[in-house]
Amino acid sequence: MRPILILLMLIVVAAGVAFGALNAVAVPLDFHFFRFEAPVGVALLAALLAGWLLGGLVAWLGPAARQRRELRRLRQELRAAQAARTTDRP
Repeated sequence: MRPILILLMLIVVAAGVAFGALNAVAVPLDFHFFRFEAPVGVALLAALLAGWLLGGLVAWLGPAARQRRELRRLRQELRAAQAARTTDRP
């Protein structure tokens, strides 16, 4: 399985290099507060990287927030159980 994954990654990288080399035309990029020109390949790579980072951040923060809420709930239950246990003692 690993050699197939490595081969697939090499094919994708080669396709990306070929795409970048064949699309070297500069395109204007305007972000309202600054403007610059970059080759199409660089612009697409930057967009891919930004999407990957934002997607990873959302995927990481979503479960983390849910786990924090669950941890908070479990701690409250533990405190309540401990308080009930200490008040039940003679």
